Amino acid sequence: MSTCETATSSTENSEKFSNSNSSSSADVPKDATPSEGSRTESSSRDNKREASWPSVLFYIHLNILGVYGIFVLFSHTSAITFLFTSFLTLCGILGATAGAHRLWAHKTYQASTFLRFSLMLCQTLAGQGSIYDWVRMHRLHHEKFRTPDDPYYSDKDFLHAQVFANIRKLSPRQEKLLEQIDMRDLESDKIVMFQKRFYWLLYPILFVLLPINAPLEYWGDTVQAAIFVAFSLRYLLVLNVAWLINSAHFIWGLDKNHKQSDSNMVFVVTKSYWPQYHYLLPFDYQSGEFGNYGSGCTTAFIRVFAAMGMATKLQTMTTEAVKKGLTMAVDSGRPIVDCLKQAGAEDMCNLQREHYLKNERLH
Repeated sequence: MSTCETATSSTENSEKFSNSNSSSSADVPKDATPSEGSRTESSSRDNKREASWPSVLFYIHLNILGVYGIFVLFSHTSAITFLFTSFLTLCGILGATAGAHRLWAHKTYQASTFLRFSLMLCQTLAGQGSIYDWVRMHRLHHEKFRTPDDPYYSDKDFLHAQVFANIRKLSPRQEKLLEQIDMRDLESDKIVMFQKRFYWLLYPILFVLLPINAPLEYWGDTVQAAIFVAFSLRYLLVLNVAWLINSAHFIWGLDKNHKQSDSNMVFVVTKSYWPQYHYLLPFDYQSGEFGNYGSGCTTAFIRVFAAMGMATKLQTMTTEAVKKGLTMAVDSGRPIVDCLKQAGAEDMCNLQREHYLKNERLH
């Protein structure tokens, strides 16, 4: 899967025309400048992103209610509601990471019908829209990574990628690019298309009514705990953790223009550069979204279901495959990513079926 590709427009012909006729202004049409200006203005309109005011207002209110939920958590919440909320939060995160991201967006492994259905329900608990829409946006993010067409503003800073990109509409140009993303694999997935068709029925039932109703109906907790903890605080946590899938490279990336110290997140999580690796070789199921590799919760989740026979064909890159790919790139002069992919594919043919139990790390 190709990454970090940039689409460049060719202006050589217009530049040659301008240079060859610079000494004779009479030969230049009088309407050339307005034409250039109108094209620039049109391009600016195509790339402009407007604020989605319903999303802006919702995000402001969610932060206020979620932060208040922290106070309610320690004052008006029972232990069982805390455990219930923690469980739903974990399910939502796994639905986004193990499901939408690693299974459906990048095909890092194959899942049984039961596991796919379970991950579909978990992804609904993430509250980030349908799997189909999430994957299409994420694939555009990879295809236009660190270009102005990246929907998650990877050419700017962490705050733009984490928050602003998610509360703004796509530009007209990005809408057109989004329509060109190949989604035929998901369109043939009955579970994904079922969720897409009935998402706005599943969302209020699983994401809204279940978390709020259960504490009130089944163990008699307070209304504050149900609304501000089980719903608002959980939503705030899941949403921001899931958004990190697309913005974590600003914290752990290798780009010198985006210093890792621009976020206090470095004091909360282990510093690593594996998200950068993910943008080079996104097919590895072990690639950690949040700065780790081979030891994260999502990777462990996939391994457990692989041991149960529900997750198969786990794709990864071993240390030997990386060494072989780098050597191949030096000897042949071919692009490093192409050589790594080839070496990884050849190495996968020789790995044992239970290779995921060895927990190999790259060095």
